[in-house]
Amino acid sequence: MKIIWKGSIAFGLVSIPIRLYSAVESHALGFTLLHETCKTPLEYRRWCPHCKKEVKWDQTVKGMKKPDGKYLVLSQETIKKLRPEKTEAIQIVEFVDADQVDVIYLDNHYYLSPGADADTPFALFMTALEKLSKVAIGRFVMRDKEYTCMIQPYKEYLLLTTLHYAYEIRGVEDLAFTKKVKLQPTELKLAKEFIKKLSVKKFDMSQFKDTFAQEIKALLKKKGKAGVVKPKTVKPKRTKKPSLTSSLEESIKSIHHVRRKPTTRRPVARAKKKR
Repeated sequence: MKIIWKGSIAFGLVSIPIRLYSAVESHALGFTLLHETCKTPLEYRRWCPHCKKEVKWDQTVKGMKKPDGKYLVLSQETIKKLRPEKTEAIQIVEFVDADQVDVIYLDNHYYLSPGADADTPFALFMTALEKLSKVAIGRFVMRDKEYTCMIQPYKEYLLLTTLHYAYEIRGVEDLAFTKKVKLQPTELKLAKEFIKKLSVKKFDMSQFKDTFAQEIKALLKKKGKAGVVKPKTVKPKRTKKPSLTSSLEESIKSIHHVRRKPTTRRPVARAKKKR
């Protein structure tokens, strides 16, 4: 697996070198949008509806939309100053019981393995968490973003899970449901019986597959070259390169033009004399 971050777990005066790996690999199919007529991949451009023209990347700025619909424009310098400073350590803030973190907060999963000469402190930290049934809550910065995370033992290693912030979680107050429903004893008995019949002793995720993705892959394998189209190649427009002579002539003309053009000079600001 590819290492995506190197650092350490820091709690108190203890520092454990670690390596971070992505624990999840997406197998989702990626479709490309083609033009139906010629089967050429479509381009997406930065289009300004006001100026009615395509905008180059170096002509863009970032803005935050305000409630009134207007935008607060932020310069690259301002954004750079506000970005969190990169850290080399996951700073442990607290330890909590393993069942205290609500599943709604769980985001992405990463494996942690010990760094160089860190097997002993890594094993000690992992075993202590297991014995106490605790998880560690920490903070760190990765790729210019500050994360709050949970670290817990997982299959002889450690599993780091990034957490959503509390203000990112939507409330359930506006959902159209009420617990104040009168349930019939017979209906509840049948529901419980149905659940018991479909209950298993051990959950096995490997039996569940993305059937749509598998069927698409099988179809591609079955068809082989049949139905495969080659996109039309779009040749870039060639512009006639001016000759050295014409370039020099145009340069001379521009010099004469600049000389004839009157210039307006701004008055030079002079420093005030101290009295």
